[in-house]
Amino acid sequence: MIQATGALAKKVPVSRACEALGFPRSSLYRAHQPRPESEKQPRPTPPRALSEAEKDTVRAVLNHTRFQDNSPRQVYATLLDEGIYHCSISTMYRVLYEHNEVNERRNQRQHPVYTKPELLATDSNQLWSWDITKLRGPAKWAYFYLYVILDVFSRYVVGWLLAEYESAVLAERLISESCFKQQIDPDQLTLHADRGPSMTSKTVAQLLADLGVAKTHSRPYTASDNPFSESQFKTMKYRPGYPDRFGSAADARAWARAFFNWYNNEHRHSSLGLMTPAMVHHGRAAEVTAQRQTVLRAAYEKHPERFVKGLPAPPQLPEAVWINPPCTNDGQDESS
Repeated sequence: MIQATGALAKKVPVSRACEALGFPRSSLYRAHQPRPESEKQPRPTPPRALSEAEKDTVRAVLNHTRFQDNSPRQVYATLLDEGIYHCSISTMYRVLYEHNEVNERRNQRQHPVYTKPELLATDSNQLWSWDITKLRGPAKWAYFYLYVILDVFSRYVVGWLLAEYESAVLAERLISESCFKQQIDPDQLTLHADRGPSMTSKTVAQLLADLGVAKTHSRPYTASDNPFSESQFKTMKYRPGYPDRFGSAADARAWARAFFNWYNNEHRHSSLGLMTPAMVHHGRAAEVTAQRQTVLRAAYEKHPERFVKGLPAPPQLPEAVWINPPCTNDGQDESS
């Protein structure tokens, strides 16, 4: 643009050339007559400006853990209420701007780093998972709360409770009663849950410490860290006959009682070698497997031609159950 304007200015007056091309005359003169470096004077520091030490103080205050997620306006008002004044709000912004920190304040908060839980169960009553789900009540926004504790190895529901509200006190009672019924010894059990308010309450934490039960939690917003409770709730809510709404807490409690009786004692679980949770939890897995093998052997001996792969074997119970199995060097889960 400067070259085009300069070339046109040789044929017509400068003012007309600049007007025609929309280029300021001052910029054209400045380009052709630049000011020598020696004549450029540094801008004097205003007497009211903060010293470097004062700027460092302001920056340290703004980036302190107390204020690192707050805007300068909020910091200014908070300090003013405490009888402290460092500088104006605009000066606070200028100090941050000098260090490229104006647009990063909300990113400075250091959120906790949550570790992926890697939990193993090789027998019943080693690892429990618990959660709370809502059941729709008789009216809109009315819910009943179903607390369920599940043994991860056997999938056996060791305890459940239905209430009209969520409470850490109720959770404490359910956990205590379940441990008593299952005769849990200190240092025997790990109880896993998500990070709901009841699960992370001090009431529950103190109870577990008193019982000698270890506790672990899922990472926030990571349903796969608590897969067995989630799967059990899905089985329940997709069960034929599951009502859209429950008329009362008594109705919901009666339905839950019938469901858990079926789930524990009749439901052949695909991940348990097609055994019921009760069979596995109460130590009958080996007996059931042997009985099934006897039946299959008799069928094979009667009609071996029907079994092209030879003597069939009954489905096997897994020897170990993981929540988040650790990965091997090739990226595969150890459980696979």
